Amino acid sequence: MSSQRERSSELPVSMPQLLELAREAAIERDADSGPLGDLLQLYRNYLTVLATTQLDQPLRRRMNPSDLVQETMLAAHRDFDRFRGSSEPELLCWLRQILMNCLRDAIDTHFKAQKRDMRREISIEAVSAQLDESVCQLANVFADRGPSPSEPARRRERAVELADQLAKLRPEYRDVIVLRNLQGLSFNEIAERLDRRPGTVRMLWLRAMDKFKKTCAQPQA
Repeated sequence: MSSQRERSSELPVSMPQLLELAREAAIERDADSGPLGDLLQLYRNYLTVLATTQLDQPLRRRMNPSDLVQETMLAAHRDFDRFRGSSEPELLCWLRQILMNCLRDAIDTHFKAQKRDMRREISIEAVSAQLDESVCQLANVFADRGPSPSEPARRRERAVELADQLAKLRPEYRDVIVLRNLQGLSFNEIAERLDRRPGTVRMLWLRAMDKFKKTCAQPQA
């Protein structure tokens, strides 16, 4: 099983079994390959999308989402033997807490002189609420599908699948969907961030959403 394989709707074994195999690997400190590495790799795209929604312009000048996700993955590898859950929702909650901790540490590192001000703007509680909101927005990105009828835990699992579909898009398509649908920016705000005209951004978003819907409609391997 390659650590770079795409996430499939069907896992090779059940989630409890996969978690148990990963836990055994963590105890043996075999984190760089095998079950633990494969398990965490399944959530890289999910974490990347969530990290992207949390980094505004001041933060992006000092860090990028991939760096934040890498720190999260390393911490998850290191501390997986402390994870006590047995389901995907529990694992997602745990990974998100690590992501929030890494964001807090990054703020401490990059904004030492302004740490108190930054923490007022981006408290751990605020980040948690923003992550929850981002997950819901991502899961309901298709207006024609309507809101998920299932419970929030299942909605988060759907968000993981949609994050993997986003990762298949061209970077400019993925970015405009994240900025528009997850961060809720106006076309004028996106245009300023991407250094493009608002009309151009609107057309880019329409093409991106069309491509996204077609990508998600394709049968899963």
